[in-house]
Amino acid sequence: MYRVAINTAITAFKRGAKKNLKAQYVKDLPPVADDEYDTDLEENLNMLHTAIGQLTGIEKSIILLYLEDKSYEEIAEITGITQNYVRVKMNRIKKKLESLMKGIT
Repeated sequence: MYRVAINTAITAFKRGAKKNLKAQYVKDLPPVADDEYDTDLEENLNMLHTAIGQLTGIEKSIILLYLEDKSYEEIAEITGITQNYVRVKMNRIKKKLESLMKGIT
């Protein structure tokens, strides 16, 4: 039985069944979106990364937690500062980042 299976596989391979199988699998693949690479977005992200690098330690931690979609309450709990102070710091950090990013361009 093993020998028959091997011979059948070899014969199918020689006849080009392998090509047909590849074509069948290619047909089953979902279409891939042909999106263009957004260079402006990449440039803005690089500028933001550079600006964040210029912040102080606590400012970096607060903004990175904010970018991870943490709430002000969670940020306050993680950093050990009050929720009100987190809100104040976020406003100051946003203004500072805006001015840093203007200076980078």
